[in-house]
Formats: sequence, structure tokens, C-alpha cells
Amino acid sequence: MIELAELIGELRRELNTAIATGEGQAVRFELGTVDLELTIAVEKAAGANGKVKFWVAEAGADGKLTHSQTQKIKIPLKPVLVSDDYRGEVLVSGDAVLGER
Repeated sequence: MIELAELIGELRRELNTAIATGEGQAVRFELGTVDLELTIAVEKAAGANGKVKFWVAEAGADGKLTHSQTQKIKIPLKPVLVSDDYRGEVLVSGDAVLGER
């Protein structure tokens, strides 16, 4: 399993790579909402100051989660490009898909 924060961090790194790859390209794409649909396991450490952790279950890992409560969640993320002088839409590179503007 992977921690939810690590998964979102990896998604952020992948989007940054796509942005950098698209820099200077004639064709770029506006990035809309990114919907993550995940099966998560929630774990709380014992003790008075126990922290709650969210673990993302990997495909086919259902049998390994026998001692954890799992839930399906959907997290809509709206990526925003932020720099010293800009805050706004994200443009990434890639091949056009039929019907895409």
C-alpha cells in the first residue's frame, strides 16, 4: 500500500513533468479537474495522540486488507499553476484526442 500523500505527490511530479515537456510546444492542453477514485484503508495508531493515516490499496491487494477497514473515495483535484508572477490554468503537452479543442 502507498500513503495518500505520497500518491498525490507523485501525481504532482508527473503533472510537472508534463508541463515541462510541453514548454515551447505549439500544441498544448488545458488541464481540467483530475478525479482520483481510490480504495483506501484507514489506520489509527494506538494511544492518546494516535494519528490517522490513509493508505491507498493497490490493485489486487484486497486479500491483504483483512485487518483494515476499506472505503472507496473520490477526490476531485483542480490543479493550479503557481509561480512568483502567475496563478492560473495548467497547460500540458500530449497528443490530441478526437473531439478535443
